Amino acid sequence: MSAGAASTGPEAKGGGGVRAALGGLTTRGRSFLAAGVAAAACAYVLGQSDLLRVGLLLAGLPLICVAVLYRTRYRVAASRRLSPARVPAGSEARVHLRMDNVSRMPTGLLMLQDHVPYVLGPRPRFVLDRVEAGGRREVSYRVRSDLRGRYPLGPLQLRLTDPFGMCELTRSFSAFDTLTVIPRTESLPAVRLAGEASGYGDGRQRSLALAGDDDIIPRAYRYGDDLRRVHWRSTARYGELMVRREEQPQRPRCTVLLDTRRVAYQGAGPDSAFEWAVSGAASALMHLLERNFAVRLLTDTGTSVPGEGADGFAGSSQESADSAGLMMDTLAVVDHSDGAGLSRSFDALRGGSEGLLIAFLGDLDDEQAALTARMRQRSGSAVAFVLDSGTWVTGGAAPGPLEKRVRQLRESGWTALAVTPGARLTDLWQQAARERVEASGAGTYGSPGGWS
Repeated sequence: MSAGAASTGPEAKGGGGVRAALGGLTTRGRSFLAAGVAAAACAYVLGQSDLLRVGLLLAGLPLICVAVLYRTRYRVAASRRLSPARVPAGSEARVHLRMDNVSRMPTGLLMLQDHVPYVLGPRPRFVLDRVEAGGRREVSYRVRSDLRGRYPLGPLQLRLTDPFGMCELTRSFSAFDTLTVIPRTESLPAVRLAGEASGYGDGRQRSLALAGDDDIIPRAYRYGDDLRRVHWRSTARYGELMVRREEQPQRPRCTVLLDTRRVAYQGAGPDSAFEWAVSGAASALMHLLERNFAVRLLTDTGTSVPGEGADGFAGSSQESADSAGLMMDTLAVVDHSDGAGLSRSFDALRGGSEGLLIAFLGDLDDEQAALTARMRQRSGSAVAFVLDSGTWVTGGAAPGPLEKRVRQLRESGWTALAVTPGARLTDLWQQAARERVEASGAGTYGSPGGWS
């Protein structure tokens, strides 16, 4: 939420003064002023006193309106609230505006206008007839974007006008908010993933505290802990009650690799191959977090998100919630990189400790395909969704080079799938799980029943 205040009296006029007030004359006000001056000039030439009085009335009315509006003294405060502040592409968010009259006198006619990027819809305008002293008015409008990104909302402008519509003065609030439009996500089926069972994995590991005092990792006592677990030596050392950390469940890990190279994608727009890859990465991240995985987002530039916690992976449940928002915010603004290869992401992977690796890849040449194949050696299991952006532009079938890349990755141990235009990640997700089971049953690689 953002808030701000604006004054409509002369103290808020800045350096414009009366000149700025006269600049607020509307077309109607300027027309009256011109007609009055013309009538006065004709009356002087023709010697018509009645016409002079008419001219003075026509010219004086807009000037009186300017003076009254310029001398109006009251202060108003405004606030803006987004609901929600983070919304998937194609969904609507509602913006709530609240206007408070903090002065001791009622306002006149107020016109509100909020600055909104054109991709979110038309610029909203509202008319408030009269706000009593200490009163409040609330209005709202909806915004929607099919394009992910971060969009500023504001500043809010307040327009004052007189009852005759002769003059308008504009005051702007300084505060603004940001609406984050994240990629669309699909709800993925709960297939058996690498090392997953009962929330921790088939092959879940626990670090047990050994019998020796040197191997015990104590922690501070918490209400409800069994007093039989109190470790008195550590209690004496630290000066507070400490208990044994007898076992610590380790969450299965997963790295989601997103290929953002500009040379790997053709076309643009919501239905392009690149947007499908971004949406697929977002769907996989959210699904794995729901399955209690410790996940991270890795791009071809070697950038890792969240980049903190245990070796760059999301840690506790609270960290996972914060990391989910951080990763989705990153995907909301991710763009093509200028890199030509995947070497930085290859270096970011650590041998044998990555767990599950899920990659969303664009066009691969021979060199990058060979480098991607070697990534399989640095993960416990690897699944790749390979796109050929040319087919997304032309709408044709998958050409021979894509089939060659997929076959090359499969021979190196990847579960690789070709992504054709219009493919649903849900179907490909299930297909990848079936292929892992079939490959495990055939004894080629992996373990039965999952991506491991």
